[in-house]
Amino acid sequence: MNSAIEAQLAAVLQGTYRIERELGRGAMALVFLATDLRHGRNVAVKVLPPELATTATAERFLREIRITAALQHSNILPLMDSGASEGLCWYVMPVVEGESLRTRLAAGPLPLRDVAKIGMEVGNALAYAHARDVVHRDIKPENIMLSGGQAIVMDFGLARAIGAGSSRITAMGLPLGTPAYMSPEQIQGDDADARSDVYGLGCVIYEMATGKPPFVGNLGQVMRMHVNDAVVPPSQKRPGLPSPLDKLVAKALAKKPADRYQKAEGLVHDLEVIQAIATLEASAEGDAKSSEPKSAWKKFLDKLGGA
Repeated sequence: MNSAIEAQLAAVLQGTYRIERELGRGAMALVFLATDLRHGRNVAVKVLPPELATTATAERFLREIRITAALQHSNILPLMDSGASEGLCWYVMPVVEGESLRTRLAAGPLPLRDVAKIGMEVGNALAYAHARDVVHRDIKPENIMLSGGQAIVMDFGLARAIGAGSSRITAMGLPLGTPAYMSPEQIQGDDADARSDVYGLGCVIYEMATGKPPFVGNLGQVMRMHVNDAVVPPSQKRPGLPSPLDKLVAKALAKKPADRYQKAEGLVHDLEVIQAIATLEASAEGDAKSSEPKSAWKKFLDKLGGA
């Protein structure tokens, strides 16, 4: 099937892009390395399989892609071109040198300063998009690239384009979005807004800090846990993590959207404080007399409402 899609895509893009080879695949798309013949550069072409590319989907896809193409931010992967024809929906993006956050996580949890830095950069990308009425709906490690020392968020608008605003629409037997990172309201079929992206980022922060998503199990178990179960504080999964991170994660992963950070900017601000204190703590290592980091953590915990 993939070879047939590749041949079909090559025919559709003939004269504009030359398909070189497959780069990767996911539940809802294939990615190919291609040569941009007009500009002599390598690009990545993402294509939806034919079973998703109905006439209605194609129209929604092009509309949402036009919206997201206007996003210009250093932490968002730009969209260069798109189209729908011959039963295929596709779009073109730059080839990113680096690795996905998923690949990075294969080596285990990240240092706290890296958790905060990546979380801040993804949060800044989300805040920028939300200010322009664009919600990602599928924040997960696979959609975050690490390149040139910064995080880059991919696939803005794709979930909306496929799902037409309904997280209950299924594709290839899977719910729209990724269950390990889906907000309770997405799972229950309600509209997703900026606070759903905050929840998804909270799940990613949890995984960066502990090495695992907040809820683990089969598909049904994970979806039920997102809706019903309280999250185990990260510090219980990885001793040594500070209490303020527990508080931050608990707020980002609140079951009710009204109890979460209402904007990504609020989450970014608290991550900035965590990064600053973690940096202070690292610089004070070896100084047994230094109480400054402990005092800073306590003050911040008090600010977050801790005891």
